[in-house]
Amino acid sequence: MASRWRKNLTKTTAATGFVSGMYSLLTHRKLSSKRGTFQLTGLHEPVEIITDTYGVPHIYATNDDDLYFAQGYVHAQDRLWQMDLNRRIGSGRLSEILGPVTLEIDRLCRRIGMHRAAVTDAASLPEPDLRILNAYAQGVNSFIDQHKNKLSVEFTILGYQPEAWQPADTLQWGKVQGWSLCGNWETELIRARIVGKIGVERAAKLEAGYDPQHPLIIPPGVSYQGINLGLLEQYEQIQTLSGFSIMGGSNNWVVDGSMTENGAPLLCNDPHLGQAAPSIWYECHLVSGDMDVIGATFPGAPGVIIGHNQHIAWGVTNAVSDVQDLYVEKFNPDNPRQYEFQGQWLEAEVIREEILVKGQELPVVEEVRVTRHGPIITHLPAISQAQITEGEPTELPLALRWTSLEAGTLLTSVRQLNRASDWQEFQSALRSWDTPAQNFVYADNAGNIGYTMAGNIPIRAKGQAIVPVPGWTGEYEWTGRIPFEELPRTYNPEQHFLVTANHRVVNDEYPYYITHEWLNGYRAQRIQDLLKQQKKLTVADMASIQYDQYCLPATEIVPYMLQITPTSGIARAAQEILQTWDYQLRPDSIGASLYTTFVRKLERIVLDAILGDDEVLLQHYLGQSLSAMGTLNGYAGRTRPLLIRLLREQQDSWFANSILPNGPTSWQIALERAFEGTLEELKVQLGGNILRWRYGAIHSMKYAHPLGTVKALESFFNRGPFPVGGDGDTINVGSANSATPENVLVVPSYRQIIDLHDFSASRSIHAPGQSGHPASKHYDDFIELWRNGETHPMLYKQEEIEKHREEKMRLEPKNL
Repeated sequence: MASRWRKNLTKTTAATGFVSGMYSLLTHRKLSSKRGTFQLTGLHEPVEIITDTYGVPHIYATNDDDLYFAQGYVHAQDRLWQMDLNRRIGSGRLSEILGPVTLEIDRLCRRIGMHRAAVTDAASLPEPDLRILNAYAQGVNSFIDQHKNKLSVEFTILGYQPEAWQPADTLQWGKVQGWSLCGNWETELIRARIVGKIGVERAAKLEAGYDPQHPLIIPPGVSYQGINLGLLEQYEQIQTLSGFSIMGGSNNWVVDGSMTENGAPLLCNDPHLGQAAPSIWYECHLVSGDMDVIGATFPGAPGVIIGHNQHIAWGVTNAVSDVQDLYVEKFNPDNPRQYEFQGQWLEAEVIREEILVKGQELPVVEEVRVTRHGPIITHLPAISQAQITEGEPTELPLALRWTSLEAGTLLTSVRQLNRASDWQEFQSALRSWDTPAQNFVYADNAGNIGYTMAGNIPIRAKGQAIVPVPGWTGEYEWTGRIPFEELPRTYNPEQHFLVTANHRVVNDEYPYYITHEWLNGYRAQRIQDLLKQQKKLTVADMASIQYDQYCLPATEIVPYMLQITPTSGIARAAQEILQTWDYQLRPDSIGASLYTTFVRKLERIVLDAILGDDEVLLQHYLGQSLSAMGTLNGYAGRTRPLLIRLLREQQDSWFANSILPNGPTSWQIALERAFEGTLEELKVQLGGNILRWRYGAIHSMKYAHPLGTVKALESFFNRGPFPVGGDGDTINVGSANSATPENVLVVPSYRQIIDLHDFSASRSIHAPGQSGHPASKHYDDFIELWRNGETHPMLYKQEEIEKHREEKMRLEPKNL
C-alpha cells in the first residue's frame, strides 16, 4: 500500500506540471513578510506582532477579537498548507487534490463523520466561543486574500487554491486530534480477531494488563471469525500525511517548592506524537487585556493548549480512556436501511456523501448509514444477514459510538483555561473539556500543585466493552458519563509531586470503569525515581530527566541474556558488553542494540507459540496500527510487562500447544534462539565488528513531509533520517513498531519546563521548527536542539522579547 501511495502521488504531482527545474524557484521563493505595517479588513484596533529569534510570535492586542484574528493570521502565514491538509483529512476531501490514491481514506473519514459533527457543534456554540472562531477564521482568510499569488509552495505543486477558513474547520481538527488519541476501537478489533483465531481462554493469556485469573467475557450472539479484514488492512497512507500516532503517550509531572532550589513549583510536560514536517505544534504568545498566555498551539485552532499564563501552568498526557465502542448491528435483509433494536426495526439515517476525485468527472458516492449508536464505519455491500450468520467472508456492520461525535465544548475549556488564575478557575475550565480525555497537572505562582483527569468518559450499562458488542439487544448502551466531580484528582499531595505517564491512575476501589488499557508504568516509575534522587531540583535537572533514556525493563531482561551459554566469540563479546551496560538506550550504545533486538526476537518466538503464523495479527498485537489514521495502537508497549512476567515464571507449558512446526519446547530453547537470532540479525545489518553495532544505526527518525514521498521533492521537504535513542519504555521516548524497528514513529513532540518562580526561566522545544516553509530558516532550526536534549527560552517579558526580536509586524484596521 505504501509503495503504491508513493507511485500514485508521484503521478499526481507530475500531472500538476511540477518538474525538477522548479526546484530552484521553490527554494528561493520569497516568504511572506513579517516586518512592516499591513492594513487589514476585519481588525478593530492595531495589533503588534514581535517574532523572536526562535521564530515564536508574540501577539499584543487590545481586545480578544483582534488577538484571535492575529493568531489566525500568523498561523496561516507559517502553516496554511498544513492547516488545509488537516481539514481535508478530517472531512474526507483529500482526493480533490491528490486524486484516486486517497479515495479509500476519504471514504473512511466520510463514514466516521467528524466533519458532520463539527458543523453540528458550530451551530450550537455559546456566543463567546463562536466569536473567537469567527475572529480566528477572519484572520486566516485575511492572510489568504492578501497572498493569493504567493501562497505555500505545496499549493503551487498541487495546483489549487485554498478555500476560505470556516469555524467548523477548527472544530473538526480538534476531533481529528481526538481520534489520534482515542484508539480503543482498534484494540477491540484486534482482541476480537485474536479471540476468533485462538479462543477466549488463550486470548486472555495475552492481556498484559489484565489478571489472567479473570475471565475474558465475550458477549453472546457475535462471531469474531475473520472479523473485518477490509477495515483492518485497507488503510495505511494517512499517517504519511498527518504524522498521527494512535494512542499517543506523554509524560508530565510537577513538584512543589519543597523539592526545588528556588522554593517554587516546577512543571514539565512532553506529549508523545509522531514527528513530521512541519511540526504538529506551533509555539505562540497571546496578550490581550488580562490574558497573557504562552505555549504550544495547534495550527488551525485559537488559544494555547499547553503552557502557562501569568498565574498558572499546566501540562497534559493522554488519559487512555475508553471512549469508543463498536456495535455489531443487524440490518433487515429485506430493507438495508432498517436495523434491529430490542426486537424492533428502526430506520437508520442515510447520508449521501459525494467525494470529488481529481481527474474524474463524476463524484464517488458513499452512502453512510447512521444508527442510534453512530455511523457504520465498515463499507457494506448488499449482503444478507444470513451471509453474516453463516460466517461467509464479509465485513460485519460496525457502528462507532464515540464521545467526539456528540456535542463538543472543548473550545470553551481552552478559552477559560488560558485565563484561569487559580485552582478553582482551573477546575471550572476543565469541566467543559470533553475529548480527548487528558491527565492535567497544575501549578500556580502561589505554590500550589494539583492533578485532574478531564474529559467525557461514558458509563456503560454493562460496565465495559473490550470487544465489539451486539447493538440489537440494548444491553450495552451508554447510560451517562462519569461526573466531573468524581473524576480522579488531587491537590497539594503529601508526597509533594505528581507524575502521569499514561499509566493506571486509580485502583480497584475507584467506582467507575475508565479503561483496562493503561500503558505500562515504567516511564512513570523512572520519573518518580529520578525526582526522589535529587535534593533540590532545578530547571536543568528537569531537562536532564526529560532526556533520560534509562530502560527499566532492560534491568529485568538482560540477566536472562547473560545466563545463556555462549557458543561463539561474538556471543561472548556481546555478553561482556551487556555486563557493563548502563541500561541507557543512547544512539551510540551497543548494549541498546543487543537488548532491543533480543526483546523483539524473544517476543516474536513467545507470541508465535500462541498466535501461530498470522503475521498481520501478530504485528497488530505488537502495536502496529490497523488504521490509516495512526502509527501505533493501544497494544504498543503492553507486551513488555507480560514478557517479564512469563520470564519469571518460565513455565514450559506456554509452548506445549504451539501450532507452529519446530517451535521451541522450553523457555531455555526460546532464549537461546532469540539470542542467536539477535547476533545474526545485527551481523547482517551492521557487519561482523560488534563495536559498530550502535543503536542509532538501527534506530532513526525522519521528519517526513506529505509531499516528501515523491523522490524529486524528498530533499526539499524532508529532513533526516537522524539517529535517535530511547524506546517506548524510556522517559525520552523513541517508539517503533516491530515490523519496522529501524523507523522511529513516536517521540516527545514538544517539551516544556515551567518555572513558577520566574516564568522567564522556563524552557520549551519542538521540532523541526516553527515554519512550514522549507525555504525558511525556521523550518528545521530546532532539530539539533531537540536531538541534543536542549531547549530554547520561553521569552515572556516584553523587554526580553524586544532584546531577542527578529522581526516586528504591525496589523492595522484598513479603514484607519
